[in-house]
This record gives sequence, C-alpha cells and structure tokens, in this order.
Amino acid sequence: MAQPADAARTVIMTVDDDPGVSRAVARDLRRRYGASYRIVRAESGESALEALRELKLRGDLVAVILADYRMPRMNGIELLERAMDVHPGARRVLLTAYADTGAAIDAINVVDLDHYLLKPWDPPEEKLYPVVDDLLEAWKRSDHRPVPSTKVVGHRWSARSSDVREFLARNQVPYRWYSSDEPEGRRLLAAAAEEDGMRLPLVITPDGTPLVEPEPADLAAHVGLATTPAADFYDLVVIGGGPAGLGAAVYGASEGLRTVLVERSATGGQAGQSSRIENYLGFPDGVSGAQLTDRARRQATRFGAEILTAREVTGLEVGGAARVVRFSDGSRIAAHSVILATGVSYRRLAAPGCEELGGCGVYYGSALTEAPACQDQDVYIVGGANSAGQAAMYLSRFAKSVTLLVRGPDLSASMSYYLIEQIGRVPNIAVRCGTVVEEAHGDGHLERLTLRGTGGGQTDVVDAQWLFVFIGAAPLTDWLDGTVLRDERGFILAGPDLTADGRPPAGWELDRPPYHLETNVPGVFVAGDARAESAKRVASAVGEGAMAVMLVHRYLEQS
Repeated sequence: MAQPADAARTVIMTVDDDPGVSRAVARDLRRRYGASYRIVRAESGESALEALRELKLRGDLVAVILADYRMPRMNGIELLERAMDVHPGARRVLLTAYADTGAAIDAINVVDLDHYLLKPWDPPEEKLYPVVDDLLEAWKRSDHRPVPSTKVVGHRWSARSSDVREFLARNQVPYRWYSSDEPEGRRLLAAAAEEDGMRLPLVITPDGTPLVEPEPADLAAHVGLATTPAADFYDLVVIGGGPAGLGAAVYGASEGLRTVLVERSATGGQAGQSSRIENYLGFPDGVSGAQLTDRARRQATRFGAEILTAREVTGLEVGGAARVVRFSDGSRIAAHSVILATGVSYRRLAAPGCEELGGCGVYYGSALTEAPACQDQDVYIVGGANSAGQAAMYLSRFAKSVTLLVRGPDLSASMSYYLIEQIGRVPNIAVRCGTVVEEAHGDGHLERLTLRGTGGGQTDVVDAQWLFVFIGAAPLTDWLDGTVLRDERGFILAGPDLTADGRPPAGWELDRPPYHLETNVPGVFVAGDARAESAKRVASAVGEGAMAVMLVHRYLEQS
C-alpha cells in the first residue's frame, strides 16, 4: 500500500486480553502495514483507552481500532463506544467468535461499527487484509484530521493561567485547557520536562513548541498573531483595538490609507469582553462582544489594515511632519497621522485582599473563559453599569446564584432600562444596593467576602469563590504625559475642549483651531472612551473612529 503523508504518526490499534491472540493480530498487521503505519497493541480496554488518550494529546492519528468482544471489565463494544469520544474518525472493527455474531450485529447500531471479523482470521490474506485495506481507504478519504489547536496546561487558581486563557480567547485563538492536576495535564507537563508543575502555565503551540510562562508578545508570535510591523512608515497609526480603533482601521484602510492598528492585549477592548450587546444598531437579537470584534477585525484586514497584537506603546513624539510611536521594546514606527483609541480599563478594588487574589477568584471584566467553572456556585459582581448587568445575565446561565453589589441606591442611574428589566426577570440574580466589598479572604484563591452597607456600616461575611469587578473606568493614557493634553482624570482633551477660552492650546502653531477630535498635537486625534466627556457607548466609539479618519484626510490635504 502507498504510504499516506501522515503515516509516520498514524496508528492501527489492536486490543485483546489474550496475550497470544493479541501478539498474533499485531504480528499479522505489522507484516502487512508496518512499513506505513504504527501498530499499537493493548491487552485490556482500560489500557487501550489510556493509549488512545496519549495519542490524542500528542496529536497522533488513529486510523483503525480492532477490539476483541469478550474482554473482562470492558468488552469490545464498550471500548469502541468510548473510543469514539477520543478518536471519532477511527474505523472500528469487532473481533468475535461465531457464537457472538448476534452481539456484533447489534453493535453496528450501538457504536456505528464498521465491520465485525470472525475468529480465526486465517489466512489473513483472505480474511483480514482485505477488510483492513478497505477501512484504511475509507479513512483516508474522510476528513479525519484534527484541527491543530493550542494546548494550555495550568491551574484553576493561577492568575497567569487565567491571563493566558483570556488572551487566547479574546484573540480568537482556539485552545484546549488541561488542568495540571489531571492525568492529561500531567502528561503534557512531563513531555515538556516540567513534571513538578511549578512553572505554569505551559502552552504547547500547534506545531508542538512548548512555552513555559510565556509573555504575551512571545505567545502571540507563536500562535500566529502579527507582532512585527511590515513597514517603518504609514499614513495612519491607530493605537488601541477597541470599537473606536477598529472603526478607525476599517474606514482608514477602506479609504486608501496605509493603516496599522496597534493593540497591547486583544482587539475588542471592554466591549470585546461583553457577553451580549443588545442596544447596538443593526443587531436586534443582540451580539456578543467577541462576535462583533471578530467581524470588525476581519473587515479591517480585508481592506488591508495591518493589526499588531501584544505591542505596548510607551511614547509619542513629533518629528517634523512625522508622528513617531515608540514601543516598550525600544522599536518605533512613524506615520503622517495617529488616532488614539486606547480606551479605558476597569478600576481596581482597593479593598484588602483583592490585589493578592487577582486572577485567583477576583477578576476585572467579564473573564468569560471562567464562566463554565462557575457551574452551580455563588457568584458576586461589583458594579451597576451595563457591563456589570450583561455579565450578570451571562453568568446566571451557569451559576447557582449571581449577586450584583451596587454602591448606589438603585440601578437606574447607570444601567440601561432594558437591562434592568431583564435582570428583574431572572430568578437567580439578586441585587444588593448600597453595598460595597470591605475585604476579600482566601488562601491562594478567593473563599469569602466581607460586605459592608454604605448606610449604617453593617458588615456580613459571605462564602464566595468568584468575584467579577466592573467599577468605573480609568483611561490608559499615562504614557502621553508631556505630549498630549489631558484632564485631571487622564482623559484626552480635543477640539473645542482645547479652545474653551477662545485661544488655541499652548504651542499650537497652525493658523486654524484644532479639528473636533484633534488633540493639541496637529495630526494626532482621539476617538472613543479615552476622549474627555465621551459617551462611553459602542456605537459612539465606532462613529468617532470613522469621524477621526475623515479629519485625518482633511489634515493630510492641508499638510
């Protein structure tokens, strides 16, 4: 037989509890197929499943499984049924005695059996090889190849593990999670010579490269995300990949500007972490932040925008007509114009214990990758705005109970009416107004919370393993200090806010006032949540991104 392209890692497995029969089957298979396939032999259903799982973890393919029907503890039908969960594409053959043909026929419906083979199979040239030949041909014609995926081995209460999972999920990188406490995780750790599990997470890329405690930039480069600019000079650099930045990238690239978007973590911003956005124009049934982000990113790249991930911008300089953007690694790119769309981040809880338990039960933002682990547990959410309400609705699908902790007297001051109505109809969501977190407790992970009423100061302690925090927004603009003017809270001033007294900002040398979204640096614009007095809504952020591009064109025409 011709050797398939993947034969070096393709397996034919035989399983029989009788050592003599097992060796005989393996011998005959090896004689015919040994040059093209690996022949793996097991003498029990349990050991066969163990071997099948190891093959799966290593990315090896299994073409055919031949299992004896009469085996103790786990018969051949039971084994083949369970093997379908591990290697669904493998062809399944049951070895039976004549007296068991009835069971074999029944197994055709139970486990989608491909063939049953009567013992003895001598001569194999007549009774064994033609059957296996046909099954191998059918297997090669089928779409049996697994989709290469990234593997992550970590610990449930590891902040670094949580960060890596969130990074991959938000960047739309498929991955499989293995706990370091489970056999599969331990096998992967051993393969990477990290048996003690002291350095987590371990990431194994689709090509088999192990990364121990990877930094975002290294991880991004190994999973296929672009991290290095293709050029030194652009028409437009967009800093920040939230709705405003993605909107700017789409419109900039579609209108012929050489555009690069730079994102320090993952595109989507806070909106990308939202489980469901229901008040965005054109999506009457709502859309998740991940879906909206993925569509926008694909749209931007289709128009030719370049998107760099895991690149932190640390400085902005003016070099004549160029605007120079500096990265944390010392490299730089330049452009005719820049749009600042850096967005905001959730403020940290100042309560004792919260900082130490960050990523170990205390999460900022929705951390959607953690939601399935909240199954049948009590979850607490701090915040009273839309992001907190959307997270409550999503987490209520998994958790036994969800409690919103709101500092104010009610939700109406900061949450949309439609969301308040929805929350009121979900029986396992409770709202505690006038309540703040006084302290977080736990040894290695969150175990309890001390809650305090804002009125009389009464406290109570509740058991809790999950706390998601959505409190206010802090702009990510400290790196602009000394270059771009900001208000006292760090939000960027632009347009009319720079000329409130009727005079241009200090150092402004042009004979026109700044455009509406233009900062005190000509050719540098701001869009979205980072702008002072912005609307803090997805639609307005996207609109400002598009408007900023229009103003970039106007600036370039007059430069």
